[in-house]
Amino acid sequence: MYKIITPVVTVFDKNEKPDFEANKKVIDFLVEGGVDGILVLGSTGEFTGLSKKEKYDFFRFYAEYTNQRVELYAGTGSTNFKETVELSNEIYSMGYVAPMVIGPYYYGLDQEKLFVFYDTLAKSLSGDLYVYNFPARTGHSIAPDTMNRLLEENKNIVGLKDSVTEPNHTNLVCRAAKGHPFLSYSGFDDQFLYNISSGGNGCIGGLSNIVPEIWSDLVAAANKNDFERTIRLENLIHQLMPLYDLDSNFSLLFKKLMIKRGVDISPQAIFPFNQMDEGIYKKAEELMDLVIAQYREFKIG
Repeated sequence: MYKIITPVVTVFDKNEKPDFEANKKVIDFLVEGGVDGILVLGSTGEFTGLSKKEKYDFFRFYAEYTNQRVELYAGTGSTNFKETVELSNEIYSMGYVAPMVIGPYYYGLDQEKLFVFYDTLAKSLSGDLYVYNFPARTGHSIAPDTMNRLLEENKNIVGLKDSVTEPNHTNLVCRAAKGHPFLSYSGFDDQFLYNISSGGNGCIGGLSNIVPEIWSDLVAAANKNDFERTIRLENLIHQLMPLYDLDSNFSLLFKKLMIKRGVDISPQAIFPFNQMDEGIYKKAEELMDLVIAQYREFKIG
């Protein structure tokens, strides 16, 4: 069964702290839009400025408010290894499927150090673990052979979010993981079809914050083997991909577009990504409106 998991935006107040009431509106929008799961405090969630206690409180809030309406995954990665371990172990009892941990960023890592990092992490956890591979943010990419070694040594490493510009990397990881209970998700929306044709399980795509209904319709079509509908809906997702390149950090833009869609939240983003040229937003708004109009026409037709 293929899935769409939303790496959810975080709504902040003017002090850049999570606004719990506003985040409830985001959750309801995504649940009503039909997404299968939510990744809390991933890269789209602007987690870097939050303390360990703030992350813990936010994870607990999410679990309590969603109340098992969707699957939950936790972005617990940090440059502090001890914090990553502690937060990861705490989310299991809250009802999360697993932590999704990005590799250490800033310092360079070779494949042996990546192996040691995830191997030690997996052996320090009381539940399952997803590897989050995002070379554009970490400066390193986990090799298929390294993933195979990790799977051979750790039965609790059960999945991967692969945010890579070359989708063949995901294909090679899926080949390397053969024989292990392993779920692979593309980290970029336009790689959904490549992912599932490589033996993967779907996408953890940021555009589902904005158009969850298109994404859930797409996944439903793929699960029904409705090839024609799948292709047409995937084309709409591809049309939206330029949104990622309009601003250096797309979280502010996505929140502004969600407001346009009727989600009553603040667009506040973390400094210095808390401002945007109005022309950029207008271009994004026009693109989103065009795609949504096409989708509505497609549904009626």
